[in-house]
Amino acid sequence: MSALLKTNPDVALPLGSADETKRPLPRYIARRAPAYAELTAATPAALRPARRTHAIDQETSTLREVTIRALDILGAIAGLILAAPIMLIVSILIMRDGGSALFSQIRVGQQGRGFHCFKLRSMASDAEARLHALLENNPQAAAEWAENRKLKDDPRITKLGHFIRKTSIDELPQLWNVLKGDMSLVGPRPIVPDELAMYGKDAAGYLSVRPGLTGLWQVSGRSDCDYETRVALDIEWTETRTVASYLEIVFKTVPAVLAKDGAY
Repeated sequence: MSALLKTNPDVALPLGSADETKRPLPRYIARRAPAYAELTAATPAALRPARRTHAIDQETSTLREVTIRALDILGAIAGLILAAPIMLIVSILIMRDGGSALFSQIRVGQQGRGFHCFKLRSMASDAEARLHALLENNPQAAAEWAENRKLKDDPRITKLGHFIRKTSIDELPQLWNVLKGDMSLVGPRPIVPDELAMYGKDAAGYLSVRPGLTGLWQVSGRSDCDYETRVALDIEWTETRTVASYLEIVFKTVPAVLAKDGAY
């Protein structure tokens, strides 16, 4: 089993015991184990998982954040150097239709700060007009868009766009966002402001960290995940993130991209 999904043995203690009451319990364990939640419902309120703090203390948390940020900077610099020739060639091909090679959109960052998220343009220059027309005239596509904020048969995407999306080349400019500190190499998928409401009570978890170039949901099926699953995986990452799990996701992203798992 992946280290990302293992329960911390430090909290696997008999319910109600003296030692157990001293251990903080990650919230996701109770949420993902209904039987455990029912068991704790019969215990005094002071012992219930919902009343506890996150398992990582402040000192460990600070060291983790500094380490992850250092890895972000080193990874972004190395990535930009290696990806520069690819981005240059693809940019020239994209500009053949007369539009800009680079596309930016406001996304929600840590603590709710908006930032310009960069991508290589994979859509036609009249993409918004095409989407509006499709959603007005195709109820099935409108329902798919409302549920997933994605379309499997998206008329906006060019032939070259399909290729750079499948290979994730379109996301390489986000290495600049990582270097600037808008994003991390690993984190929740960066969302547009309208999507934040779809996170409901989990919005606070999303806002607590930087969004990522890759993340737990990308290595768990990428676009094959439905929206609810993507949100759950994003929030699981915010509640269980460690340097080890950060590195695990980075290394798992490469084969996931090469295999084109679930990308569209």
